[in-house]
Amino acid sequence: QVQLVESGGGLVQAGGSLRLSCAASGRTLIGYTVAWFRQAPGKEREFVAALGWSGVITYNTDSVKGRFSISRDNAKNTVYLQMNSLKPEDTAIYYCAADPLTSTMTARYNYWGQGTQVTVSS
Repeated sequence: QVQLVESGGGLVQAGGSLRLSCAASGRTLIGYTVAWFRQAPGKEREFVAALGWSGVITYNTDSVKGRFSISRDNAKNTVYLQMNSLKPEDTAIYYCAADPLTSTMTARYNYWGQGTQVTVSS
């Protein structure tokens, strides 16, 4: 069983940066893909980025290309999402998720955190 806790959200002005953290407990993330999703009010949960255990990275290039980057610190059992050049449309609750398999689909992930709010003001 994997427990995930997100942190690092907050209020930031457009053009600013935030770094989200996803800390895992219960077991190591070795062998797991960790992904970030986000959900804006009234919208479906959207894939943002995923980092596989092998190091393969997948981004939702349409929405975050060149602005967001995902990384992991195995010693801390934590995955990060660095978000730069933030836009008001990035406002959402950001969730991390983990699973042994890599996917861009929410239904494929068995473990989820509680989410952290990111609000970008114009």
